[in-house]
Amino acid sequence: MATGSNIRTYFNGTWQDRDVPIMRAADHGAWLGSGVFDGARMVKGLTPDLRAHCERVNRSAHALMLTPTVSTDEMIAITREGLAAYGKEAAVYIRPMYWGIDGDLTAIVPQPEKTGFAICLEEIPFAPPTATATLTRTRFRRPVLEDAVVNAKAGCLYPNNARMLVEARSKGFANALVADVMGNVAETATANIFMVRDGEVFTPIPNGTFLAGITRARHITNLRADGVPIHETILSFDDFQQADEVFMTGNMSKITPVTAFDDTQYQAGPVAQRLRDMYWDWAASDAAT
Repeated sequence: MATGSNIRTYFNGTWQDRDVPIMRAADHGAWLGSGVFDGARMVKGLTPDLRAHCERVNRSAHALMLTPTVSTDEMIAITREGLAAYGKEAAVYIRPMYWGIDGDLTAIVPQPEKTGFAICLEEIPFAPPTATATLTRTRFRRPVLEDAVVNAKAGCLYPNNARMLVEARSKGFANALVADVMGNVAETATANIFMVRDGEVFTPIPNGTFLAGITRARHITNLRADGVPIHETILSFDDFQQADEVFMTGNMSKITPVTAFDDTQYQAGPVAQRLRDMYWDWAASDAAT
C-alpha cells in the first residue's frame, strides 16, 4: 500500500501514471536489501534542494556498492518532466531509487553491471504550520558505520527506525528521541533534532551514527545567516530536558516543534517559527534548486 496518492513512476525510460512494479523476486534488492532512495519535495511549485537530494542518492548507491546509472543533471531533468503533470498547489514527495539486480557467486555482493533505477512521485499532504510532536526514549539505538551502512539513505536501515516508532507509540508518544552507541542523543526515529537554550541553538554533532540531513544543513546555514548562535555538539537527554525549545527537521515536513519529551513540556517556540519563515523565503529564491 502506498503512502500517498496520484502516483507517477519513471521506470525503463518512461513516465507512467501508476504505481509500477519495478523489482523481481530474484533481484538482489528484493531479497538482500540492496536498495537506496532519497526524498525531495515539491510544495507550491517549489522544489528546494532538489539537486542536493539527487546528488545524495548517487552517494548512497556507492555506499551500498551499487553503481549509480543516472547523473544528477539527468535525474533533475527527469524529475521536472514528471512533476509537470501535477498542479502547482500539489504537495509531491519525490523519491529517486536504486537497487541491486544481480549478485556475485556468493550472492551477497551486488554486481556493478546492472543497477535498477526508478523515480516515484506521490502526492503526500504537507503538514500544517501548527503540527507538533511528542518524544520519548527508546531502548533501540542508532548503529555505527562498522555495523551498518549509516552513511547511506538505505531501506535496510528503516526496520530499526520502525521499531523505535512502535515502542514510542505504545507509550503514547508520536516519536522517539534516539541515542547513539555512546548513549548521547543522535536524532529522532524519523528526523534530525535541535534544541534551544538561552537564545542559542544546539544540535547533535554528526558522528557517523546518523544521516545529517539536507534540510538540517539548510536550517543551520539560515540560522548563521540570521546571526543566531548554532552549535553542533555532544548532547545528552538531560540537555533536552533543560531546553527552552525543541524541534525536529527533515524533508517531509521541514520543521516540527516538539511539545513534550517524556514528562518535560515545551511550547512551540519562536526559533522554530523564525526558521520556518526563513526556510520558505529561501525556498522561493533562485538559490533553492
